[in-house]
Amino acid sequence: MKKELIVTGKSIDEAMASAAEQLGERMNENIEYEILEFPKKGILGIGSSPAKIKVIYTIPDEDPALELVNMLIRSIGLKASAVASYGEEGERKIEITGEDAGVLIGHHGETLDALQYIANLAANRRAPVEEDGTKKQHIKVIIDVENYRKKREETLRALARRMAARVLKYKRSITLEPMNPYERRIIHSEIQGIDGVSTHSIGVDSDRKIVITLDRGDKPAV
Repeated sequence: MKKELIVTGKSIDEAMASAAEQLGERMNENIEYEILEFPKKGILGIGSSPAKIKVIYTIPDEDPALELVNMLIRSIGLKASAVASYGEEGERKIEITGEDAGVLIGHHGETLDALQYIANLAANRRAPVEEDGTKKQHIKVIIDVENYRKKREETLRALARRMAARVLKYKRSITLEPMNPYERRIIHSEIQGIDGVSTHSIGVDSDRKIVITLDRGDKPAV
């Protein structure tokens, strides 16, 4: 985000020095400045006027999701830190690394999912709105800890293939442990590529789980 600062001084150099003092670390090679008025000496001090410059500088855009994650890390006292970037589809990706980062994963990623949920709320609470009050754009935040999500996906896909093989071998359905919607979608996706078996979901809320059965043409319900 670009901002402007108007500064005066007895000379251009003095005005620049004043701007540097006010901006501190933000006064770097990326700033732009424009001389609005040159100083005038006047006669016996009458009619004199200071130099005036406009400094244009950049400050980082607000990132409430990243701020929240780092605040939680500090408050818990973990040896970890978070950095943010943008994904290919415009999603906000936050990666947490550090000696204690694994603590934030939890059992099968439950703690990580809870943190991601809160971060999404924070990111969208101050999102721009249209004149009718609706959100202009939903900001999607994905939080990961040292590539955990990719590793978990690979584990789930391997589980799906293994369980599908057992269903085909023993001709009996297999019910998996409860999973969140994201993990269930991974299982459904993997099973769809295996001939002879299909999936459906049973249970509600946190107890919702996938059943792998011999293929009867049923479509999976996430």
